[in-house]
Amino acid sequence: MKLKRAEPAKIRIPITLSETKQSNGSAMRVYRLENDAFTRASLEQLDPDNNQIHLCILDFAELAAVGGKLGIGERQVDECLNSRSSKFDSYDGFDFITIILPEAISQDLKPQRISIYFRADLLVFVSDRSHFIDDIVRNTQTEGIKVHSLGKFFHLFFDKLTFDDREVLVAIEEEISSLEEEFIVSIKNDLADYLITFRKRLLRLKQYYEQLFEISEAIEENENNLIDKKELRYFKILTNRINRLFTNVLNLRDYGTQVREAYQAQLDINLNKVMKIFTVVTSIFLPLTLIVGWYGMNIMMPEFHWEYGYPFVIVLCIVVAAGTLLYFKKNKWF
Repeated sequence: MKLKRAEPAKIRIPITLSETKQSNGSAMRVYRLENDAFTRASLEQLDPDNNQIHLCILDFAELAAVGGKLGIGERQVDECLNSRSSKFDSYDGFDFITIILPEAISQDLKPQRISIYFRADLLVFVSDRSHFIDDIVRNTQTEGIKVHSLGKFFHLFFDKLTFDDREVLVAIEEEISSLEEEFIVSIKNDLADYLITFRKRLLRLKQYYEQLFEISEAIEENENNLIDKKELRYFKILTNRINRLFTNVLNLRDYGTQVREAYQAQLDINLNKVMKIFTVVTSIFLPLTLIVGWYGMNIMMPEFHWEYGYPFVIVLCIVVAAGTLLYFKKNKWF
């Protein structure tokens, strides 16, 4: 019979936003889940044999030092530190997730890179802005949210991660709309650069939501049974939300394409107007050039001995130019 190690008495500590350092001097936060709420704990209290559930929040600099203590393999630590793309990997007994947020979504409020290690008794968040996860922990206490399991908190994280993304996309849509109004009022050369910038931003958003959608679908499959079946319905709602955000990004790309095509069409129209002016001017001077060339030939012509020959040529040129202008005006060529 396997004897369990006696547990030291644990005192319930209120959750605060301050990063209280552990005994090893790091800023990582360890919470124990009990009675549907989180209490502060320490790294030394993590023990797979005591059947307790823990949540850990740390940054990338701390991961290499405490990864072994948390039971995270060297391969996952290396992927966590060096991965540059969002992905979901399901291993025997645990899931590993990496999420890379584009700048348009993070905006100095959300992490730009998050790695998640999830097994039945431990949920680890490694992030460059760990206060984002700290806020979720605090909200569960201040708002009276009961956290029945790590799967519940797992969903709360993804819910907050995508909650206000719709507002970000609306802001981008308003920017594109303002840009469209600006080029209608006046064509500027730098508008093309703005449109290229928008296309790049939307491309990054498309890739992000496409990968996040795949991650959400993989979570729904729940290969390691880490999430209760009752809580899986929340992830189905999350998947639908991400799908809508992905569709909105595609619509914004189409909108941006329409604005770019309209901008290019307006440039072509302006170029056609310039070419039309040059064509009209050339058409007016073409008969005048013919007259000048005719009377400029070095041969004897009857008009050379005529007293009014020179004034006649001047009047003829004026009549031809005026007649050409009237003809173009009548046909609305300019």
